[in-house]
Amino acid sequence: MDKTETAEKDEERHRAKMAKRKQVQDAEVAEKKIEKGLLIVNTGPGKGKTTAAFGLALRMLGHGRRVGVVQFIKGAWHTGEKDAFAAFGDRVAWHTMGEGFTWETQDLKRDIAAAEAAWAKVLELMADPSISLLVLDELNIALRYDYLDIDKVVAALKSRREDLHVVVTGRNAKPALVEAADLVTEMGATKHHFSAGVKAQQGIEF
Repeated sequence: MDKTETAEKDEERHRAKMAKRKQVQDAEVAEKKIEKGLLIVNTGPGKGKTTAAFGLALRMLGHGRRVGVVQFIKGAWHTGEKDAFAAFGDRVAWHTMGEGFTWETQDLKRDIAAAEAAWAKVLELMADPSISLLVLDELNIALRYDYLDIDKVVAALKSRREDLHVVVTGRNAKPALVEAADLVTEMGATKHHFSAGVKAQQGIEF
């Protein structure tokens, strides 16, 4: 058998394999009939939790939908994504409510008050029928330090309207939130440039 015949046989086997794979995939997709708002949690020690959430926000905007963002912790940082989303005008309701990480403020009462104000804004946006996706950036951090009552937060998220998607970011997601979520992604920390002495850089970290 020459090279041409061998290549043709390989191509034929590949087509048959992919046709079978497509048949299985199509059948699996056809079984999924539920459409609902999802509670999504991006957690873990790795980088990219907020970045992934904003990717979903951009996708939603691409479909002409409206997006809400509430930042619980990162208020002290000026970020490129905030400026980028500002180009969408009132299609993005952006609220930076945090005052920095708890080790920066060193004021427990102030941190709790900021978290409570941010949560009040979340409830307001959840009640807005024009919002299709709500990003709760670093809510997990506020919950980790018990700035908010986890039971009340989970109950409110579970009772949201059926078509509202919510993405929660931050390390150390509480078990109760993980259990309530429809999708949980654990970002792993295989390697990080910080450990090699590389500082936070514009366009990468902020």
